[in-house]
Amino acid sequence: MLEHAYGYDDVAIVPGEFTINPELADTKFKINELEFDLPILASAMDAVVSPSFAVDFSKKGGLGVLNLEGIYTKYEDYSEVLESIISSEPDKSTSIMQQVYNQEISEDLIAKRVQEIKSNNVMCAVSITPANTKRLSPIAIEAGADVIVVQSTVTTPRHFSRSITGLNMTELKKQIKVPLIVGNCVSYNVALEFMHTGVDGILVGVGPGAACTTREVTGLGVPQVTATLDCSRARDSYFEETGRYVSIITDGGIRTGGDFCKSFTSGADAVMIGTPLAQTQEAPGNGYNWGMATADRSLPRGTRVSVGTKWNLETLLNGPSSTSDGTQNFMGALKNCMGFVGAYSIRDMHKAKMIIAPSIKTEGKFFQLGK
Repeated sequence: MLEHAYGYDDVAIVPGEFTINPELADTKFKINELEFDLPILASAMDAVVSPSFAVDFSKKGGLGVLNLEGIYTKYEDYSEVLESIISSEPDKSTSIMQQVYNQEISEDLIAKRVQEIKSNNVMCAVSITPANTKRLSPIAIEAGADVIVVQSTVTTPRHFSRSITGLNMTELKKQIKVPLIVGNCVSYNVALEFMHTGVDGILVGVGPGAACTTREVTGLGVPQVTATLDCSRARDSYFEETGRYVSIITDGGIRTGGDFCKSFTSGADAVMIGTPLAQTQEAPGNGYNWGMATADRSLPRGTRVSVGTKWNLETLLNGPSSTSDGTQNFMGALKNCMGFVGAYSIRDMHKAKMIIAPSIKTEGKFFQLGK
């Protein structure tokens, strides 16, 4: 039997029974004892987060996540490498990336990049795939990394392979003394099992990203509203059982302020954003973005997309907005929405009501359809 699943376009947020002024809305996000003014993580994509972008984004109040297996830890001078990807012909971009990313990771560069970020007195988060976590995370932590993100297309607490010793999240959490975020997952049971391993945050999302082709290549994917609702339900069950709060971070598929707000009403404590950030003037991709799995040697599950350079980081996050389509001033959209539903905090947003509204894009919007 098939279940129905819902994405951002399928739902709408119901106004609250009382309202508050937007300036009363507290949008802070916590992961363990670390607190951030913005409930946003910048995605660990090489076209989004470079060391300099991580600094810029952190100074705005968010948390940039640097990919420890990308070009920044493979090349001392990565500017020419970036340009070779950006300037390649569309039908050759994936093969060029496969060549570029075939370079070995430099452990010295891992420490150097972390130190570059930390030298600016900001938080540093790094992303590693499960296969490299045991080897690379100690290097990053010793260099000063504040948060470790273990991330792959699909991550589960129980993974079977021919390896003598696989990655054990419970053991890993005991060994590292910094917050640990893992992902990605989309279901109640997997999220709950992860929480029992001691992780501090869970990334939710398989297939929704603009540069991701997982659904096309493998058929895998769950729309983000349903995935977030299911995983946040696991968080609430776990919190009721243990008293320990594990953050849910929706990762991918967010295009507008409306999507952003719906993520929190679905139960997210924070979101991870890629493509909207890739469109900023500060992003290293110069108007392009590509997924972490685009360079896979045998089965790429991403693609390079031209997203354009639209505006600066401040405009995307805090406005002022010069467009009416919700693509600017995400934080303004969130604070206004929190005001409309009477939410003083992100956790209050979890209590807001949503309805299934499959016609929301066309209801009364006749003159907008051509845009």
